[in-house]
Amino acid sequence: MGRTRTRDTEHPHARLDHGGIASIIPSEFTSGFELVVDETPQSHVDLDDPTHLHFEYIVRMGAVIDQLPEGPLTAVHLGAGALTIPRYVEATRPGSRQQVIELEAPLAALVREHLPLPRGAAIRVRIGDAREGVGRLPPALVGHCDLVVSDVYSGAQTPAHLTSVEFYRELAELLAPSGVLLVNVADGPGLAFARRQVATIGEVLPELGVLADTQVLKGRRFGNLVIAASASPLPTEWLPRMLAAGPHPAKIAQGAEVRAFVQGARIVTDADAVASPRPDASLFLR
Repeated sequence: MGRTRTRDTEHPHARLDHGGIASIIPSEFTSGFELVVDETPQSHVDLDDPTHLHFEYIVRMGAVIDQLPEGPLTAVHLGAGALTIPRYVEATRPGSRQQVIELEAPLAALVREHLPLPRGAAIRVRIGDAREGVGRLPPALVGHCDLVVSDVYSGAQTPAHLTSVEFYRELAELLAPSGVLLVNVADGPGLAFARRQVATIGEVLPELGVLADTQVLKGRRFGNLVIAASASPLPTEWLPRMLAAGPHPAKIAQGAEVRAFVQGARIVTDADAVASPRPDASLFLR
Protein backbone atom coordinates (compact mmCIF):
# COMPACT_ATOMS: atom_id res chain seq x y z
CA MET A 1 0.00 0.00 0.00
CA GLY A 2 1.54 3.32 -1.04
CA ARG A 3 0.74 7.02 -1.44
CA THR A 4 -2.62 8.27 -2.70
CA ARG A 5 -2.80 9.46 -6.29
CA THR A 6 -5.23 11.47 -8.34
CA ARG A 7 -7.67 9.25 -10.24
CA ASP A 8 -6.18 8.37 -13.66
CA THR A 9 -8.20 7.04 -16.59
CA GLU A 10 -5.73 7.93 -19.37
CA HIS A 11 -3.62 4.82 -18.74
CA PRO A 12 -4.74 1.16 -18.99
CA HIS A 13 -7.52 0.64 -16.47
CA ALA A 14 -10.40 -1.63 -15.51
CA ARG A 15 -13.56 -1.22 -13.46
CA LEU A 16 -13.55 -3.77 -10.64
CA ASP A 17 -16.46 -6.08 -9.89
CA HIS A 18 -16.61 -4.84 -6.30
CA GLY A 19 -16.39 -1.18 -7.28
CA GLY A 20 -13.56 1.22 -7.99
CA ILE A 21 -10.97 1.53 -10.74
CA ALA A 22 -7.64 -0.26 -11.16
CA SER A 23 -5.04 1.48 -13.35
CA ILE A 24 -1.50 0.73 -14.49
CA ILE A 25 0.68 3.82 -14.73
CA PRO A 26 4.39 4.54 -15.10
CA SER A 27 6.11 4.97 -11.75
CA GLU A 28 6.87 8.62 -10.91
CA PHE A 29 9.98 7.96 -8.86
CA THR A 30 11.68 4.88 -10.31
CA SER A 31 11.63 2.56 -13.30
CA GLY A 32 8.66 0.30 -13.91
CA PHE A 33 4.92 0.61 -13.36
CA GLU A 34 2.46 0.86 -10.49
CA LEU A 35 -0.90 -0.81 -10.10
CA VAL A 36 -3.21 1.78 -8.56
CA VAL A 37 -6.55 0.74 -7.07
CA ASP A 38 -9.00 3.42 -5.93
CA GLU A 39 -6.24 6.04 -6.17
CA THR A 40 -3.85 4.12 -3.89
CA PRO A 41 -0.79 2.29 -5.32
CA GLN A 42 -0.99 -1.42 -4.49
CA SER A 43 2.00 -2.85 -6.41
CA HIS A 44 5.15 -1.84 -8.25
CA VAL A 45 6.52 -3.97 -11.10
CA ASP A 46 9.70 -3.55 -13.14
CA LEU A 47 9.31 -5.82 -16.17
CA ASP A 48 12.99 -5.39 -17.08
CA ASP A 49 14.15 -6.36 -13.58
CA PRO A 50 11.66 -8.34 -11.47
CA THR A 51 14.19 -8.39 -8.62
CA HIS A 52 13.71 -4.61 -8.29
CA LEU A 53 11.45 -4.30 -5.25
CA HIS A 54 10.32 -0.72 -4.65
CA PHE A 55 7.83 -0.64 -1.77
CA GLU A 56 9.47 -0.88 1.65
CA TYR A 57 7.47 -3.80 3.02
CA ILE A 58 7.96 -5.76 -0.21
CA VAL A 59 11.72 -5.29 0.12
CA ARG A 60 11.47 -6.86 3.59
CA MET A 61 9.40 -9.77 2.33
CA GLY A 62 12.02 -10.35 -0.36
CA ALA A 63 14.78 -10.39 2.27
CA VAL A 64 13.01 -13.14 4.21
CA ILE A 65 12.37 -15.16 1.05
CA ASP A 66 16.07 -14.89 0.15
CA GLN A 67 16.95 -16.76 3.34
CA LEU A 68 14.78 -19.78 2.62
CA PRO A 69 16.71 -22.90 1.56
CA GLU A 70 18.16 -22.75 -1.94
CA GLY A 71 16.22 -24.01 -4.93
CA PRO A 72 12.67 -23.74 -6.30
CA LEU A 73 9.83 -22.96 -3.92
CA THR A 74 6.24 -24.12 -3.66
CA ALA A 75 4.31 -20.96 -2.82
CA VAL A 76 0.78 -19.65 -2.35
CA HIS A 77 0.05 -15.93 -2.58
CA LEU A 78 -3.17 -14.29 -1.36
CA GLY A 79 -3.86 -10.86 -2.82
CA ALA A 80 -0.76 -10.51 -5.00
CA GLY A 81 -1.86 -7.37 -6.88
CA ALA A 82 0.40 -7.03 -9.91
CA LEU A 83 2.23 -10.22 -8.85
CA THR A 84 5.39 -8.49 -7.63
CA ILE A 85 6.40 -11.23 -5.18
CA PRO A 86 5.51 -14.15 -7.51
CA ARG A 87 7.65 -12.49 -10.20
CA TYR A 88 10.48 -12.08 -7.68
CA VAL A 89 10.29 -15.75 -6.69
CA GLU A 90 10.26 -16.81 -10.34
CA ALA A 91 13.34 -14.65 -11.07
CA THR A 92 15.35 -15.73 -8.02
CA ARG A 93 14.09 -19.33 -7.71
CA PRO A 94 13.61 -20.67 -11.27
CA GLY A 95 11.38 -23.71 -11.40
CA SER A 96 9.19 -22.59 -8.50
CA ARG A 97 5.52 -23.61 -8.51
CA GLN A 98 3.20 -20.82 -7.43
CA GLN A 99 -0.52 -20.37 -6.88
CA VAL A 100 -2.13 -16.92 -6.63
CA ILE A 101 -5.64 -16.18 -5.35
CA GLU A 102 -7.04 -12.84 -6.53
CA LEU A 103 -10.59 -11.63 -5.85
CA GLU A 104 -11.00 -9.39 -8.88
CA ALA A 105 -11.05 -11.01 -12.34
CA PRO A 106 -10.87 -7.60 -14.11
CA LEU A 107 -7.72 -6.73 -12.14
CA ALA A 108 -6.08 -10.04 -13.00
CA ALA A 109 -6.93 -9.57 -16.68
CA LEU A 110 -5.56 -6.01 -16.65
CA VAL A 111 -2.28 -7.18 -15.14
CA ARG A 112 -1.94 -10.13 -17.54
CA GLU A 113 -2.45 -7.88 -20.57
CA HIS A 114 -0.30 -4.90 -19.64
CA LEU A 115 2.24 -6.43 -17.22
CA PRO A 116 2.63 -9.93 -18.69
CA LEU A 117 4.28 -12.70 -16.71
CA PRO A 118 7.62 -14.12 -17.87
CA ARG A 119 7.27 -16.78 -20.52
CA GLY A 120 7.20 -20.24 -18.96
CA ALA A 121 6.58 -19.05 -15.40
CA ALA A 122 4.65 -21.66 -13.38
CA ILE A 123 2.32 -19.10 -11.77
CA ARG A 124 -1.39 -19.99 -11.73
CA VAL A 125 -3.88 -17.25 -10.91
CA ARG A 126 -7.18 -18.36 -9.37
CA ILE A 127 -10.10 -15.94 -9.06
CA GLY A 128 -12.08 -15.78 -5.84
CA ASP A 129 -12.13 -14.80 -2.19
CA ALA A 130 -8.79 -15.57 -0.53
CA ARG A 131 -10.21 -17.63 2.33
CA GLU A 132 -12.58 -19.61 0.14
CA GLY A 133 -9.81 -20.07 -2.42
CA VAL A 134 -7.47 -21.61 0.15
CA GLY A 135 -10.06 -24.35 0.72
CA ARG A 136 -10.15 -25.07 -3.02
CA LEU A 137 -6.40 -25.39 -3.56
CA PRO A 138 -5.09 -28.79 -4.73
CA PRO A 139 -4.86 -31.21 -1.78
CA ALA A 140 -1.26 -31.96 -2.75
CA LEU A 141 -0.28 -28.48 -1.53
CA VAL A 142 -1.37 -29.15 2.05
CA GLY A 143 1.72 -29.54 4.22
CA HIS A 144 4.09 -28.90 1.31
CA CYS A 145 4.29 -25.11 0.85
CA ASP A 146 7.64 -23.47 1.48
CA LEU A 147 6.03 -20.02 1.43
CA VAL A 148 2.56 -18.58 1.99
CA VAL A 149 2.06 -14.82 1.59
CA SER A 150 -1.06 -12.99 2.80
CA ASP A 151 -1.23 -9.43 1.46
CA VAL A 152 -4.93 -8.81 0.86
CA TYR A 153 -6.48 -5.36 0.75
CA SER A 154 -9.94 -4.17 -0.13
CA GLY A 155 -9.17 -0.55 -0.86
CA ALA A 156 -6.80 0.40 1.97
CA GLN A 157 -7.99 -2.20 4.51
CA THR A 158 -7.51 -5.92 5.10
CA PRO A 159 -10.96 -7.61 5.28
CA ALA A 160 -11.95 -8.83 8.73
CA HIS A 161 -12.38 -12.49 7.77
CA LEU A 162 -8.69 -12.63 6.80
CA THR A 163 -7.43 -11.65 10.26
CA SER A 164 -8.67 -14.40 12.57
CA VAL A 165 -7.02 -17.35 14.27
CA GLU A 166 -9.31 -19.69 12.30
CA PHE A 167 -8.01 -18.20 9.05
CA TYR A 168 -4.36 -18.48 10.08
CA ARG A 169 -4.89 -22.12 11.05
CA GLU A 170 -6.03 -22.74 7.48
CA LEU A 171 -2.87 -21.10 6.15
CA ALA A 172 -0.63 -22.99 8.58
CA GLU A 173 -2.01 -26.28 7.27
CA LEU A 174 -0.53 -25.44 3.86
CA LEU A 175 3.00 -25.02 5.22
CA ALA A 176 5.73 -27.62 5.12
CA PRO A 177 7.38 -28.21 8.53
CA SER A 178 9.94 -25.46 7.83
CA GLY A 179 7.63 -23.34 5.63
CA VAL A 180 7.23 -19.62 6.31
CA LEU A 181 4.10 -17.47 6.42
CA LEU A 182 4.48 -13.78 5.55
CA VAL A 183 1.66 -11.37 6.43
CA ASN A 184 1.50 -7.68 5.58
CA VAL A 185 -0.24 -5.64 8.28
CA ALA A 186 -0.91 -1.90 8.14
CA ASP A 187 -1.56 -0.02 11.36
CA GLY A 188 -1.16 3.36 13.02
CA PRO A 189 -0.17 4.87 16.36
CA GLY A 190 -0.58 2.46 19.24
CA LEU A 191 -0.52 -0.60 16.95
CA ALA A 192 -3.58 -2.15 18.59
CA PHE A 193 -4.52 -4.01 15.42
CA ALA A 194 -0.96 -5.16 14.67
CA ARG A 195 -0.39 -6.40 18.22
CA ARG A 196 -3.51 -8.54 18.02
CA GLN A 197 -2.43 -9.87 14.62
CA VAL A 198 1.01 -10.88 15.91
CA ALA A 199 -0.56 -12.52 18.97
CA THR A 200 -3.09 -14.34 16.78
CA ILE A 201 -0.51 -15.66 14.34
CA GLY A 202 1.70 -16.67 17.27
CA GLU A 203 -1.16 -18.79 18.60
CA VAL A 204 -0.81 -20.91 15.44
CA LEU A 205 2.89 -20.63 14.51
CA PRO A 206 5.20 -20.12 17.50
CA GLU A 207 8.32 -18.82 15.73
CA LEU A 208 7.78 -15.13 14.97
CA GLY A 209 9.59 -12.13 13.59
CA VAL A 210 8.19 -8.63 12.97
CA LEU A 211 9.89 -6.35 10.44
CA ALA A 212 9.11 -2.64 10.17
CA ASP A 213 10.50 0.85 10.16
CA THR A 214 11.60 1.71 13.70
CA GLN A 215 9.08 4.53 14.08
CA VAL A 216 6.27 2.28 12.85
CA LEU A 217 7.27 -0.54 15.20
CA LYS A 218 7.25 1.90 18.10
CA GLY A 219 3.71 2.90 17.17
CA ARG A 220 4.60 6.48 16.33
CA ARG A 221 3.21 6.60 12.79
CA PHE A 222 1.05 4.66 10.36
CA GLY A 223 2.86 2.11 8.20
CA ASN A 224 3.34 -1.51 7.20
CA LEU A 225 4.65 -4.33 9.37
CA VAL A 226 5.68 -7.68 7.93
CA ILE A 227 5.02 -10.65 10.20
CA ALA A 228 7.14 -13.73 9.46
CA ALA A 229 6.00 -16.94 11.15
CA SER A 230 6.83 -20.63 11.09
CA ALA A 231 6.52 -23.82 13.10
CA SER A 232 10.33 -24.08 12.92
CA PRO A 233 12.99 -21.54 13.92
CA LEU A 234 13.17 -18.71 11.40
CA PRO A 235 16.45 -18.09 9.58
CA THR A 236 18.34 -15.28 11.28
CA GLU A 237 21.30 -14.73 8.96
CA TRP A 238 19.52 -11.78 7.37
CA LEU A 239 19.06 -9.79 10.57
CA PRO A 240 22.30 -7.75 10.58
CA ARG A 241 22.01 -7.05 6.87
CA MET A 242 18.42 -5.87 7.17
CA LEU A 243 19.18 -3.65 10.15
CA ALA A 244 21.88 -1.79 8.22
CA ALA A 245 20.49 -1.93 4.68
CA GLY A 246 19.20 1.08 2.79
CA PRO A 247 17.28 2.81 1.45
CA HIS A 248 14.68 1.37 3.85
CA PRO A 249 16.39 0.24 7.09
CA ALA A 250 14.17 -1.96 9.21
CA LYS A 251 13.88 -2.98 12.81
CA ILE A 252 13.41 -6.72 13.34
CA ALA A 253 11.77 -7.90 16.55
CA GLN A 254 12.09 -11.55 17.67
CA GLY A 255 11.95 -13.58 20.86
CA ALA A 256 11.50 -11.55 24.04
CA GLU A 257 10.86 -8.38 22.06
CA VAL A 258 7.90 -10.00 20.27
CA ARG A 259 6.56 -11.35 23.56
CA ALA A 260 6.67 -7.84 24.99
CA PHE A 261 5.07 -6.46 21.83
CA VAL A 262 2.00 -8.71 22.15
CA GLN A 263 1.63 -8.57 25.94
CA GLY A 264 -2.04 -8.10 26.79
CA ALA A 265 -3.21 -8.42 23.17
CA ARG A 266 -6.27 -10.62 22.65
CA ILE A 267 -6.42 -13.36 20.02
CA VAL A 268 -8.68 -12.45 17.07
CA THR A 269 -11.46 -14.92 16.31
CA ASP A 270 -14.04 -15.07 13.55
CA ALA A 271 -16.57 -13.86 16.11
CA ASP A 272 -14.80 -10.55 16.87
CA ALA A 273 -12.60 -9.92 13.81
CA VAL A 274 -12.52 -6.41 12.35
CA ALA A 275 -10.92 -4.93 9.24
CA SER A 276 -7.54 -3.23 9.57
CA PRO A 277 -7.57 0.52 10.33
CA ARG A 278 -8.26 2.87 7.44
CA PRO A 279 -5.37 5.32 6.94
CA ASP A 280 -6.06 9.04 6.71
CA ALA A 281 -6.72 10.01 3.09
CA SER A 282 -3.78 12.43 3.07
CA LEU A 283 -1.26 10.01 4.60
CA PHE A 284 0.58 9.07 1.42
CA LEU A 285 0.36 12.34 -0.48
CA ARG A 286 3.67 13.68 -1.77
